[in-house]
Amino acid sequence: MEYSISMQYDLQDKIYVVSIPELPGCMAHGETKEEALKEIEVAKELWIETALADGEKEPEPHLFRGVLA
Repeated sequence: MEYSISMQYDLQDKIYVVSIPELPGCMAHGETKEEALKEIEVAKELWIETALADGEKEPEPHLFRGVLA
């Protein structure tokens, strides 16, 4: 499934930090945007695998509701 992705740049550590809001605690980082996005895919798969192993259901993605101003 495709989930929302939030990306921010950390000026102090000079890294991109990425999270998936629908998967609480699912975060990753990288020195480039591309690296951060690659790492969040790994984190997402591990998060879902762990949730399923614990008997939980895979969360549904949020629907896109428009751009916030």
